[in-house]
Amino acid sequence: MQDEIDTEEIIKDIFQQGKTCFIPRYQFQSNHMDMVKLASPEEISSLPKTSWNIHQPGEDEVREEALSTGGLDLILMPGLGFDRHGHRLGRGGGYYDAYLKRCAQHQHTKPYTVALAFKEQICPQVPVDEHDVKVDEVLYEDSAP
Repeated sequence: MQDEIDTEEIIKDIFQQGKTCFIPRYQFQSNHMDMVKLASPEEISSLPKTSWNIHQPGEDEVREEALSTGGLDLILMPGLGFDRHGHRLGRGGGYYDAYLKRCAQHQHTKPYTVALAFKEQICPQVPVDEHDVKVDEVLYEDSAP
């Protein structure tokens, strides 16, 4: 089973609506992450993969960074587990938590954060630290009638 929702169709829809799409570029030697502009939905499959099996532009490739051009309205948050209170269990690097703190320093309005999850990823409670940022909404398929 996959551990994250595939966002390919969401990315295609973003471009079909004429919106701008940014994707994460991780610096694995630190917890630094930038959100860099994606040129087209087709481009993502041609980007190199990280050790986490994530397509991203190379660190030396010059790209527009979202915070340098006004910031983001929405961030889709990955995670391994979530609870119904918006707590998120990531992979332990703190990339998204640090990025959201940078957003707070550079943007007037906080981006809305949405976690896309499989129902199996919803837990009664996930462990959190003081630096963890809650997500605004966790979306998952609910099999209850």
